[in-house]
Amino acid sequence: MTEFRANSGQVGGPFEGARLLLLTTTGARSGKPHTTILGYYPDTGRVLVVGSAGGSPKHPDWYHNILANPRVTVETGLFSYEADALVLRDAERDEIFARLVEADPGWGEYQAKVTRSIPVVALQQVVSGPPGNGDSFADTLRLIHELFRRELALIRKEFAAAGPSLGAQLRINCLTMCQGLHHHHTGESTMLFPHLLAQHPELAATIEQLDAEHTKIAELLEELQTLISTPTADPADALPELDRLIESLTAHLDYEEAQLIPLL
Repeated sequence: MTEFRANSGQVGGPFEGARLLLLTTTGARSGKPHTTILGYYPDTGRVLVVGSAGGSPKHPDWYHNILANPRVTVETGLFSYEADALVLRDAERDEIFARLVEADPGWGEYQAKVTRSIPVVALQQVVSGPPGNGDSFADTLRLIHELFRRELALIRKEFAAAGPSLGAQLRINCLTMCQGLHHHHTGESTMLFPHLLAQHPELAATIEQLDAEHTKIAELLEELQTLISTPTADPADALPELDRLIESLTAHLDYEEAQLIPLL
């Protein structure tokens, strides 16, 4: 946890480059906060964690804690926010667990070793809007940009390592990122840019270029989403489209930060 917090959510060793979060729960008996590091998966509007406990026959302590008090704190390394933990049940749990096994067969191996049903828990952010840590708007914008850079790098790595077809979870990873990027750019174009332009008329040409880049990126997002939406989508076909998106978005984020951060 020390390495995680010191490096904005990045760790070395076998978990280098993995999606990790810190989950802080309230002890079911002690009432004290307990923090554990977990891998997670994107799931539209929420994230998923698995109570595997490394294949232990018993549920992990954090699972018992959320049953007693489902309000938790999530740290991603870039952001921290409160969330409600929902234990998935019955058909929903089974369907999603199968999807996660497809993404990482290790979950299936853990389940085969134990008699308990390994829980899948959804973490739903409590408040709307971008989560933050009390940072300035400029710092928050940098962090949001870094989040997209990291997620795109992870998705590209997953695409490159995928088999002859995209798994269901990988499609969700990509579609979730696409939706988040679309919402972020929509918010900038409809709220941030007009606000800045009213205060700084000299930014007209810059805002015009940023809006044009938003339009181009939206087209690339739509092409990528269309390509990966079919179950038989070939990662080899999608990878060039993803690279085009990464190239355009990276240039856009760099330009936006250079032009707007000093004014924010």
